[in-house]
Amino acid sequence: MQTETLENRDVSLLDILDAVLDKGVVLQGDITISIAGIDLVYLDLRILLSSVETLMEAREKPSVDELERQMDKSERRVL
Repeated sequence: MQTETLENRDVSLLDILDAVLDKGVVLQGDITISIAGIDLVYLDLRILLSSVETLMEAREKPSVDELERQMDKSERRVL
């Protein structure tokens, strides 16, 4: 993994946005609106921010669940 020091480097909003879209980011949060201790509205928020290219690359990679299923199948063949 390459490490870069940002001491004397100007970082613009465009640089940050480019890095976020290149790798992707997931934001998750909860909002509860209540009055007198009674919850009136509960929002479960999940946001995925990524470029289409990054999502397509991630789609091509096998998921953890898929890898576990493949390992289970190979173990059954051995037995």
